[in-house]
Amino acid sequence: MRRVLSHGSFLRFYLLLGIALLVVFIIALAGRSFIEQVRREDYREQLAALPMSLMTQQLAATPLEQRNTLLERFSEQLDVQLTLEPINEADLGYFERSRLERGRILVAESPWLLQQRLPSDTWLLQARLDDWSEHQWHGSIELLGEWLAATPAEERDGRIAQLRQGSWPLQLLSSMPVGLTAQQQAQLASGNVITKLVSDKLSITLLYQLPSQQLPGESQWLQAGPISRGDTLPLNLHLPLLVGLMIVLSLIIYLIMRSIEARMARLELAATRIASGRLETRVKVESGDFLGRLGMAFNGMANQVQSLLRGQQEMIRAVSHELRTPVARIRFAVQMVEDMTDQPAIRRQLQGIDADIAELDELVDEILTYARLGGETVNGAELETALVECRAMAERVIDTLSPLHKGLALALAPSPEIELLAEPRYLQRAVQNLVGNACRHAKSQVVIQLWDEPNLVRIDVEDDGPGIPPEARADIFKPFARLDDSRARSSGGYGLGLSIVQKIMAGHGGSVTIDTSPTLGGARFTLLVPRRDPPA
Repeated sequence: MRRVLSHGSFLRFYLLLGIALLVVFIIALAGRSFIEQVRREDYREQLAALPMSLMTQQLAATPLEQRNTLLERFSEQLDVQLTLEPINEADLGYFERSRLERGRILVAESPWLLQQRLPSDTWLLQARLDDWSEHQWHGSIELLGEWLAATPAEERDGRIAQLRQGSWPLQLLSSMPVGLTAQQQAQLASGNVITKLVSDKLSITLLYQLPSQQLPGESQWLQAGPISRGDTLPLNLHLPLLVGLMIVLSLIIYLIMRSIEARMARLELAATRIASGRLETRVKVESGDFLGRLGMAFNGMANQVQSLLRGQQEMIRAVSHELRTPVARIRFAVQMVEDMTDQPAIRRQLQGIDADIAELDELVDEILTYARLGGETVNGAELETALVECRAMAERVIDTLSPLHKGLALALAPSPEIELLAEPRYLQRAVQNLVGNACRHAKSQVVIQLWDEPNLVRIDVEDDGPGIPPEARADIFKPFARLDDSRARSSGGYGLGLSIVQKIMAGHGGSVTIDTSPTLGGARFTLLVPRRDPPA
């Protein structure tokens, strides 16, 4: 059975892990495809940046009546179909208009459609062509060269800076580039655009000699490039991809850990309830994985502990009840012997035996009370609560114990009337045990003080005795524990009184603590009883 659960749990674990990895792989592929699509659009926009920027700059500087002539010259030189249209009449979406307002270029393929707004104008330039080829590259460089040739030499760098160059890094050279063949130099001199391949970088450079009326030694050459193929993924797109993968992986790990944490929290809650005495608590086993096996082991442990404690309580009750019968027979025999003799010595011995029997009977009663409280705690039974007047209860305790300790002053400190929902008999027993314990060790006085706090009622029992050392305070609530090794009656009690107090407080959801009395100097026992809402 365990092997089947273990094997099945591992299969489910690996299945979930495989599904998670598959989901991450699919998301990564989709993200990569999306980024590549964005990259291709960006590359096309960068490729079209120079010719479109060049044409829009010149059209914006040309009067309206002369723009058609300029459009025809551009269209013939670049072999593209050019139109001007008011931007308000164009069929554009919100995001497309936003991009155009920012000076961006809209690019569409199959067939190519390039759109850009004229700077500081309300007109939209549209360029349509079947395919982007070398002819458009050369035509763009020729247009730029002619435009720069008509510009004074000192203003050419400024005009180049105004253009959106995109994938066309522009540079004006005052000398002919090196590494050209004689044929390429002749083509440059005749006004042609030449293409130079940079093989190690898989890029090209376009060269053009500006037409000039100046002396040959003062000529300038326009260099565009190197223009890369755009196949490499830009760094600014790698980062979002990695961040996206990290977020997805983190989310998956978070969901897995959240499920594990929720199940561990339920296990912790069950352990806390069992530690508080509710041994009937069990963990719900939902699967056969390692947490499921842990829950099964936890339930088995709880069953075993509950069974052992129940057996212990039943044994204590049985032994205590069985002790009552011989104790009663011994008491009856002592009374018969006492009735048949008049000798003072024998009567004194019989009185001592009768006192021992009373002590034994009281011990049996203490053991039964402790076992009954332990059984109620183990079985998780609720105490039958009622409204208790704490001041009246404390006065009853004082009235009961005062005749037994005539040499001590038992007093109730001034306190308000406090009502508390509790089990009346057990709560009075707890206070009476504390007062009796204080009377056995006090020198002259014992004081009970009541405190009414917002969420609980506090009951202090103080004495002026020797107190309890701090190192011994953790052990005095253990059953049959004493501060000395004596078992004489003069040392007081049987070692069960404080254990019973602790059991009663646990049944009420409260606690008992011990420290030093700040006023009397002896021990101060404190009962903290939480307030409960009355039943509906």
